[in-house]
Amino acid sequence: MVDASAQVRPGGRSAKVRAAVHRAVGELLAEEQSAEALTIPAVAARAGVHPTTVYRRWGSAAQLLNDVATSRFSDDVVVPDSGTLAGDLERWMEDVATDLADPDTLALMRATIGSGPAGGCACTEDRHKQLGAIIERERSRSGETPEVESAVDFLLGPLYYRAIFSTQPASPDWARELVTTFLTASRPRS
Repeated sequence: MVDASAQVRPGGRSAKVRAAVHRAVGELLAEEQSAEALTIPAVAARAGVHPTTVYRRWGSAAQLLNDVATSRFSDDVVVPDSGTLAGDLERWMEDVATDLADPDTLALMRATIGSGPAGGCACTEDRHKQLGAIIERERSRSGETPEVESAVDFLLGPLYYRAIFSTQPASPDWARELVTTFLTASRPRS
């Protein structure tokens, strides 16, 4: 198994090849090719590099998709600080819903799902970290907070389901409604 992170150099030819290959993946997915049709030779041809270069660096189409997704989904949504848990979650969910409405984002997510390692996908890992940061910030303000996994299940689960598997839009308004329902349901009962 090839560790792509160990072979990445910060500049020069390596950076140009990585950028060209990532761009080629995006272009091929935008043309609505399925993940199965996204082969190393097709990506290499589109990127203008030899397939051996791609195999040597990424090892497989699944590892390549994971690298592209990791690059795409890392830090693309800013964790807001409105001063309240409700305000932070509403703004964050609006941003995530807007990001998930992008056709290029959806194509990459759909191609990545199932091709990565069990237990995770680059398209959700950063979201979990962001949600954890929002909840931890509220804890530091001495606010009552839900558990991160509960928030993931209640907020991200429906949002990603709608974005990936449904024809219903995951609109920012709908995402804000999820936050209101979640916070109401997670309040301690007295």
